[in-house]
Amino acid sequence: MTNQENNSTVEVINNEVKLGRPVNENSRRQQILKLREEKKQNGEFKLGRPIKEGSARQLRLQELELKRENGELKRGRPVKEGSARQLRLQELELKRANGLCKRGRPKMDINNIESDII
Repeated sequence: MTNQENNSTVEVINNEVKLGRPVNENSRRQQILKLREEKKQNGEFKLGRPIKEGSARQLRLQELELKRENGELKRGRPVKEGSARQLRLQELELKRANGLCKRGRPKMDINNIESDII
């Protein structure tokens, strides 16, 4: 193997040290970078893939937006009426409405505790 020459140089510009290879301002890459920077400053630079109007996805997004505006769009998984879980929940609601099922921990009877202590 032979030793390769190091292409990096040190330039002093306005009392600042610039390290690395010299930049060719006329190269294709530098021209592209300059155009990209100009577009960013003008607000013309767009990221990502362009939107194709009239595509199936755009139609679906428009439908979803209309449903959101009308309040028809529901979030999450749809409820399957008549499933075992729904029947169980309905029974629980009936018990709660009738006062047979109480939520939480049972209330402690204070009168019995005072009589045991005394």
